This record gives sequence, C-alpha cells and structure tokens, in this order.
Amino acid sequence: MLASIHRPALAFAAALAVALAVLAASLPDTLLRSTLAQQTDTDSVERDYAGELPRIAPREPSDALKTFHVASGFEMQIVAAEPLVTDPIAMAFDEDSRLYVVEMRDYSEDDKAFLGRIRRLEDTDGDGRMDKSVVFAEGLSWPTAVTCYDGGVLVGAPPEIYYLKDTDGDGRADLKQHLFTGFARSNVQGLLNSFQWGLDNRIHGATSSSGAAVLPGPDHPLAKAAKDGSPAPIALRGRDFTIDPRGWRLEPASGGAQHGMSLDDWGGGYVCSNSDHLQQVMFEDRYVARNPYLAAPSARLSIAVDGPQADVFRTSPIEPWRIVRTRLRSKGVIPGVVEGGGRASGYFTSATGVTIYRGDAWPESLRGIAVVGDVGGNLIHRKRIEPNGIPNVGKRIDEKSEFVSSEDIWFRPVQFANAPDGTLYIADMYREVIEHPASLHPVIKKHLDLTSGRDRGRIYRLAPTGFRSAAPAKLGTASTLELVGLLEHANGWTRDTASRLLYQRQDRAAAIPLEKLARESKRPLGRLHALYALEGLGLLSADTVRVAVRDADPAVRRHAARLSESRFSDSAELRESVFALADDADLRVRYQVAFTAGESSGPRRAEVLAKLAKAEPANSWLRLAIRSSLAEGSGRVLAALASDAAFRQSPAGRDWLKALAEQIGKQQRSDDVAELIGTLRGIPATESATLQAVLQGLAAKPGSPLADKVAAATGGRAEELTKQLVAGALKTAVDGKAGSGDRLAAIQQLRLGDFATLEPALAQLLEPTQPAEVQAAALDALASFRDPRVAELLVRAWQTLSPRVRSQAADVLFSRPEWILALLKAVAANTVAVGDVDPGRWRLLADHSDPAVRQQAAAVLAQLKVGRRGEVVEAYKESLKLAGDAARGKEHFKKVCAACHQLQGVGYATGPNLAAMKARGPEAIVLNVFDPNREVNPQYLNYNVVTGDGRTLSGMIAAETATSVTLRRAENAADTVLRIDIEVLKSTGMSLMPEGLEKQIDKQAMADLLAYLREVE
Repeated sequence: MLASIHRPALAFAAALAVALAVLAASLPDTLLRSTLAQQTDTDSVERDYAGELPRIAPREPSDALKTFHVASGFEMQIVAAEPLVTDPIAMAFDEDSRLYVVEMRDYSEDDKAFLGRIRRLEDTDGDGRMDKSVVFAEGLSWPTAVTCYDGGVLVGAPPEIYYLKDTDGDGRADLKQHLFTGFARSNVQGLLNSFQWGLDNRIHGATSSSGAAVLPGPDHPLAKAAKDGSPAPIALRGRDFTIDPRGWRLEPASGGAQHGMSLDDWGGGYVCSNSDHLQQVMFEDRYVARNPYLAAPSARLSIAVDGPQADVFRTSPIEPWRIVRTRLRSKGVIPGVVEGGGRASGYFTSATGVTIYRGDAWPESLRGIAVVGDVGGNLIHRKRIEPNGIPNVGKRIDEKSEFVSSEDIWFRPVQFANAPDGTLYIADMYREVIEHPASLHPVIKKHLDLTSGRDRGRIYRLAPTGFRSAAPAKLGTASTLELVGLLEHANGWTRDTASRLLYQRQDRAAAIPLEKLARESKRPLGRLHALYALEGLGLLSADTVRVAVRDADPAVRRHAARLSESRFSDSAELRESVFALADDADLRVRYQVAFTAGESSGPRRAEVLAKLAKAEPANSWLRLAIRSSLAEGSGRVLAALASDAAFRQSPAGRDWLKALAEQIGKQQRSDDVAELIGTLRGIPATESATLQAVLQGLAAKPGSPLADKVAAATGGRAEELTKQLVAGALKTAVDGKAGSGDRLAAIQQLRLGDFATLEPALAQLLEPTQPAEVQAAALDALASFRDPRVAELLVRAWQTLSPRVRSQAADVLFSRPEWILALLKAVAANTVAVGDVDPGRWRLLADHSDPAVRQQAAAVLAQLKVGRRGEVVEAYKESLKLAGDAARGKEHFKKVCAACHQLQGVGYATGPNLAAMKARGPEAIVLNVFDPNREVNPQYLNYNVVTGDGRTLSGMIAAETATSVTLRRAENAADTVLRIDIEVLKSTGMSLMPEGLEKQIDKQAMADLLAYLREVE
C-alpha cells in the first residue's frame, strides 16, 4: 500500500538514481573518483547511505513492454502477469497446454517461511493469454524445478523431490509423494533445477553447484520395500541425474553446471553457470563409469567462441546500490570483489536457463540456437550452434546488441520453455534485487528490500512480430495412433509430449504403427522418436535397430548404435552391423560406436576399437570413448595397435601404447599383462622409441613383479632400454641448449630412474640459473619418488629458490608426512623461515592425520599471528599513495601473478577472470591480494586429496567424473586422481590464492602492479 501512496515520489527518486547511475558509468575512472571524492570522504560502515540508495519502482506490465529492445522480426508478448503469477522461475506444460509454474516467493532468505508454490495457468478462451490461475500446491521451501508426468508434476524443492497430483479434479494437488531427499541447499543460487523430458524416456535434472547425496524418500518404492536399511546415497557433486518415472529410479548423469540445462532435438545436452554461459555435455556418465582406470576430463566443455564470460550489451541502467557497493569495496570499507567500472555487467556474470530452441514458429534458420538469460544484465542472449568435429561451437548472432534487452532493472529472465505454440516462453521473476544476499554488506542491505517483487512476476512469449497463437493444443485425449503420428511433428514440444504420453500409457497397440514410422517416416526426427518410443514400450526389436543402423541420416545411425547395446547378446548380426559403423563417414557416429563397443567383449571388439584408434589417433574425445570401453581387454587393443608398424612408430601411436600400458600396469589383469608381454617380444629392438613409450607407461620400477616379467619377456632388453631411456632423458634434461619442450619431456621421463642416481642432476635442475619451467618440471619429477632424501634435497636448495618456486616446492614437501616432518625440522633449525610458506598451508597441519605432524607443527602454528592479514592490508595501503610504473608492473605480474591469472595473453587462467581488473578500485585489489581468505568464492576453494599410497595433493576441483577428480593449482599444474586411489577428499575452506604475497611484492611493486592493471585493455 505504501508503494501505491508514494508512487510518484518513488518514481522521481528512481528516475534521479537512474540518471546518476548512467552519468557515473559514462565518466572516466579518474574523473569519477574526483567527482565522488567530496561526498565519499566520510565513507564508513557507520554511515547512513539512505540518501544514495533510492528504491527503484516497478513498472506495470503494459509499461514494461515498452522497455524492451528486441531483435528485428521479433516481439515480446505478455502471456501472464501478476496477480495470476508471481516470482516464476521454472515452468512446464502438460499435455493440454496448461502451464505449471514454480513460484519461488521465498527467494532469497525466507526459505523457512515455506512460501514457495506451484501455480497452474490456463488459457480458456484461446486468445494466447492465460486467464485462469489456481494454486496447485503451496508450503514449499525454495522450489526450483517442475515437469509433468501421468496427470501430475514432479517438483524439486531441495533437499526434496516430490510427485504431486490432483486426484479429485479441484485443481489442487491432494496426492503428495516424497520420492527423493539429499539435494544440498547451501547456496540459494545453486539448487537443483531444469527438469526436462528426454528422448530416452527419462526425466533429466540438473544438480547444480550445491551438490547432492541422494536417498529415496519415504514414499519411494525402494524405501517401502527396504528391509535391511536404506541404500547408500548416490553422490552427485559435479554431476546431474536422470529419473525413470516408471519405478522412480534415479541415476547419475554428466553435467554439473549451475542453473540451466537443455536437450536439443537429438538428445544432446547443454548447461550453463553464472560466468560460463554455454557448455556442451560431451559424454554420458555411465560410459566412463565402466572403466575405473580411466582419468576422464570434465564432461562439460565451454563452446562459446567469444569465451565463457563473453561481452553482453545491456540497455538497463546501473542500480544505485551497486554503485555504492562498488565504491565501498574499492575503498576497502567493505570486503568483496568490484564489478568492472561499477557496471552491473559488461560480460556474463549471471547466466541462467540455457535453452535450445526447438519450436516451429520461428524461422527455420533459428531452429537449434541456444538462448541464455543474464538476470543481472536484464537481457536475453542467443548463439548459433555449429559442428566443430565431435564438439560444437556457439557463435554470437547479434553484434553489439542482444536478442532481447530491457531498460527495466526489474526484468529477470530466469528460465525458458519451448511452448506448444512453437514459440519460446520466458519466466521473468521480476525482482528489484536478484543479488545473492551474501554479497550485500549490512550497511547497504538494510536499505534494500530483498522481498521486493514477491507480489509480481511475468511470463512472456518471444515470438515473430505479429504472431498470434492458435488454440491451445489438447493432446490428453489423443488416441495412441494420433500420438504416434505426432512423433514427426515439426514442434519439439509436440514430439516430446507425444513420446511421454506413449511411455505413460504403455499401450502395446502402438507397436505396429511405431515400427512403420521407424522405417518409413520421411523425417529423421520422426524415425528417431519412433525408435525410442518402441524402446520405452519394451518392443524395440533387433531387426528394427539393424535397419536404423543403415539409416541415411547420421544422427539416426548414431542413436541406433546406442539402442543396440542391450541387444548385442541376442543378435550377433546386429552387433556386426554396429561394428561396421567403425568405417562410417560421420565422426560422431564413430564416436558413439567407440562407446557402444564397450557393451560387448572379445577379439572382435578389440579389432573395432583398434580400427577406430588408427583412423583418428590424435583425437582426444575419440580416445576417451575407446578407453571407456576397455575396463578389460586393453592388452588385446595394445597388441592390435602395435602390430601396425607405421602406427606404433608415429608420435600419436606411441602415446596410445603408453596410455594402454599405463592402465595394464596399474590394473594388473593377467590376460592383459600376457598380451603386453607378447607385444614387447614382437617389437624390433631397432624401435627403441616405441619400446620406451610402452615401458614409460608401465612405470615398472626395477625389482617389481611386473618389471621382472617384462625383463624376462624381452631377454633383459626392457631393463636396458629403461636405462637408456633414463640416460638419454638425463642428458637432454641438463642440456641448457636443448629446446624447452624437449627438456620438459625428458625431465618427466626421469621418474623411471633411481633417485640415488638422479639426485645430483635433479639438484642441478633446481638451481636458480635454470628456467622456471625447468625447475617446476624437476619438482614434479621429485614428487614421484618416495625417498626421504627428496625432502633433504629440497631443504638444502630452499634458500636458492625464488618465492614462486618455493611455493611449488612446498607442494611437494606437503605431499607426504615424512617430508612434512623434514620441513618442520628445517624450520626448527632456522634453515627455512616460517614466513617462506603460505600461512594457510601451516594451518592445515593442525588437523593432519599423522599425530607426529600435528605435534611438531604446534610450534609453527604458535608463531602465526592471528589477524595479521589485516595488519598487512593496512600497511600496504601506503602503496596507493605511490606513483606506479605500468611497465615495471607488467613484469611484476609475470613474476608473481601469472602463475594463476592471465592478462594480455600472459599467464594461466587458473584463478578468476581478470578482464575487468582495470576498473577495480585499488583498495579492493590490495585487500584481495593480501587477505585472500576474507571472502572466498566456492569455485576457488582449495581441496586436499589423500591417496592410497599416502601422498597428499591439493588444488581447486577443476573437474569431476564418475571415475576421477582433477585438482588444478598454480602454473595450471593439475593432478587427475582416480577415485579408486582416493582415501580422503576434503575442502580446506581456504582460497587457492596463497597468503603471504608481501614476501614477493613490496609496496612500490604493488603500486607498479596497480598501474599496470589500470591500463590493461
């Protein structure tokens, strides 16, 4: 009511704030600071900022339409607005075009108020606008996802997933089944989301960044049938999931991004995170899970040509609160990073709801494009998806503009949906503030209302100009035969809904028309949907799949190979038809065959996989697929590849043999070892490089059982070749005139040698006259040994190491308890100073698993001053008054910062993107550099992994798959650890960014660095 009484005043204040915001954004950085100087001299957390933080008034729906800038040929049309709907963040159409909407009214801090609802909207008069609204369900906490099934809806409200249904026809759900629990809710912007019906007759869902350990809920069939306790939870950190609604079986799936997941016409997955707006899911989790010895990369691949945080072009002004926050952060009054130049966004910072357009109302040329919202920038972005080998690439369509942008800062396009009328629907949460509450300091937050907009919300239709929607589709009463016919409809929603209804009904009368459609439809998508519909009914025959394997369309062939997997044992003829696709002209078909082959076994499979490897030996994705199919049988494939002289002598061929030998050596299957031994016997002695590649992969230390077998098989040649390999590597490693790449490769090969023999050379490689990359490689090699003298060598060399190399040496020393003890002994003897090591590292020793380490670390921990970071920050504020030299600053960046950050093509992009660094206030930069743990982005948290052999590795989690975890740290160094080798995986709670950089950057150097960062384009 107050808003309506004082609306003119609010409107004036809002207009004034917007004008000031636009003016501030347009001023040069120096002029802006000068202009604001007088009014900001008294900035502090005690000051009242009410005068600078006027509220921005909302716009009524008709007025909001006037604020949109839409690409030529399109327009925004209102489908529903308050009071029919409020706070929509997800939506799904049922078979009769009724729209179920998730209303997250408890965003962002009222999760305990249980204000979330599911609303059902309906267009009863066919005019294209919803006119009937009913609250289908309420009393939910943070609901985030919905999809329709069997007359009801599956709803995600973490930690739970429910099935809700109206059984008495009053429009409200009276059946509520609690199916799953365990989805984490640590981050309101990182909750499960995006339920989608897939080609595979499964509901696909996104876990998001909060992760999950999923258990069946009390109403799940498994829970009801359980007699011996609950099953083990399904861990979903870094992965998504699928649900079979017939039995509610949940399984892990590849994915793991933040908010937004979509499937294209052919079942391909796309996801997004707030600062990585377009990623493709490259493989199915179940495939890599077959081989626990395969260290797989992340299934998510960024495919935007213009980068994860691509530029966006907003037309809305900057919110007053954001301008104030930027200023206070830049002055160090409050903690936190600072947006570029005080702008809410000039690049993707809050990407949500990636959706592949699959309708038939837009021009055909736009079918299959990716649509992404940026809720902070009040805009909708689009990209064209194009093939690029096995992955795709996404290319910007609108130059220096967006598909849709709004001048209204309340416009929050959170999620999208392909609609029954062939257009794209947009869920506009319509909120005054969308920012995460943890990012708002109390001095600002107290002047904002984070509930503002709870009573508002819009749903739009993005349609061709002048589009008029036809009468709502009603598929609920369609006959089985009619549903089969709709599987070749041009609109993706229609095909998906017909597919879902056929799966629900399980009407076996569909078999004959589906068989006919699968074989005779003129539309590839019709043939494809018919195949999966038959599979869902349990009626897909091997003969029908064999016909599809020979389909004219490569995508149909690819899916036919996938569908053949469960029928291999029943049809040798089908298996041979699929294996024949190893010669297919389409690379993606061959990619699928490489995965599918793993569902068979025997010599024929090895022959097919070897053929695929030989055809594309350097293709990393194809190699991944082939190796996923080798949970057993690596020896046969190695033998087949090694029998081809040209292949085994090529660099890519040797890499293949090395990789397979590595798995054989680790796995120790007797049949694979026998194949390897036989292969070694057949490689001519003249091909020392090939033999050495195999031996290097095996990494069999002299005296081990495997080394003895290899020695016997080769008449002692293996041992001699290993010695030759190490000797040759040693010669190259210490040769200062050799190429950098050759030296680094040679140092890696030193791992096969004996530490006692190599110690002098490794010590030489650590000398300060050596290039930094050589020293780093030597440290990596040292980490591979278990000899206690490794720690002694590093302690002796410590004083000669640069601060940057010392940090890498600390990585090695902290990897084994006995080496940590040697370091602590050196500290006690004053050989190593406590301040030479990141304080964060020392603090971790307080909880070390080894009691001896904890005991001896106590003295070091006592020396660390509590709160010293604040003292350092205060001291370094002096650098803000010094004149800086940008040229010198660039050199400081190369020496210190480039280990984790990248600017102007220099350094490693391990840490946060610094594209907007020039616009950050210098005070905030000083704070972030010297007190990195004051506010840590979860993405850059440091983790410790303890392996089965007692080694400790650390870094941020860069990727997780069913079989491995990848840790990344400074210099882009990474360790991929197989899950079978992990004893402990635990977050340290601290940033990857080290403390103690004052040891490397004095105050003048900091002034120079700030000058360089300010001038970076």
